[in-house]
Amino acid sequence: MIFKVVTDLEMRNTVVILGALLGFILTFAGLRIFEKKLPTDGGREFAVEGSKSVGKPRGAGLIFILVFTFISVFFGMISFEYMLYFLIIILCMLTGFLDDASSKPWGELKKGILDLGVSVMTAVVYIYHNGTNVHFAMAGVDVHFHPVIFGVLAVALVWGSINVTNCCDGVDGLCGTISIASVVSIYALALMLGKSIEMGANVLFMISVLLAYLWYNSTPSRMLMGDAGSRAIGAFLAIAVLLTGAPFMYMMMCLIILLDGGLGLLKVTVIRVTGKQFMKNIRTPLHDHFRKKGGWSNTQVVNRFLILQVLISLIALGMVK
Repeated sequence: MIFKVVTDLEMRNTVVILGALLGFILTFAGLRIFEKKLPTDGGREFAVEGSKSVGKPRGAGLIFILVFTFISVFFGMISFEYMLYFLIIILCMLTGFLDDASSKPWGELKKGILDLGVSVMTAVVYIYHNGTNVHFAMAGVDVHFHPVIFGVLAVALVWGSINVTNCCDGVDGLCGTISIASVVSIYALALMLGKSIEMGANVLFMISVLLAYLWYNSTPSRMLMGDAGSRAIGAFLAIAVLLTGAPFMYMMMCLIILLDGGLGLLKVTVIRVTGKQFMKNIRTPLHDHFRKKGGWSNTQVVNRFLILQVLISLIALGMVK
């Protein structure tokens, strides 16, 4: 809103920086003020060190996603299309928070239907405003997809991103840190493809609120983002990569999140469909495998996953044509 009123480029940059700083401050203060009002975690029965999270405030995503949305609306370059995306992100946050606050975890079917709904909404909004051309960044070619095919792929992207990011949230500092690396990677891709005008401010705002959250979530964590945070971040990542026009680059820009959370979903799906054991020697999510079988500490998991994502992103960006 303020961004559109200001016409001078230097002043616009100042507005964005001020918005990011305010986003950090509001998130930092909001998490501290409302910490005791958040629901508490009951622990993860099958997760490595899952009992250590018992009693910690969870659902912090409610606060930092609301701050992100407020800052983006008032300090970013907002169009009607972007307002719809923010609505979708808030819906993901709210459904996640309601699950966080529920005394009994929501069933897979209920969450799956809700995820499908927001995924379809995202696909429809994107196709209406942007069409169905796809840029294959590493080949340097554009391909026009039939709207139905593109829609199915877009729904799969959003649904998958929400769920793998959710599964990735199981180690102090991991989801927030890797998400920042992926967000920066996607923005770098957008810069290279000339699609960064509206996205730039929103990326910076997301980074600022995640940094404030990580202040409390670094090992040993004081609070957890919960589904309210991870689901909304997953939606943001999917929307951001869609807006670059090269959605298949998600597989590189978010590869660590995709592997960490996605292998577990793949494992469960194959076992349920075939009734046979699959990847029986690999514990999922992948971060639990390295903590349990590799002897990695939480800090090692976060740092090493971050290093890998940065390297993968650099290689991928270096191959963009």
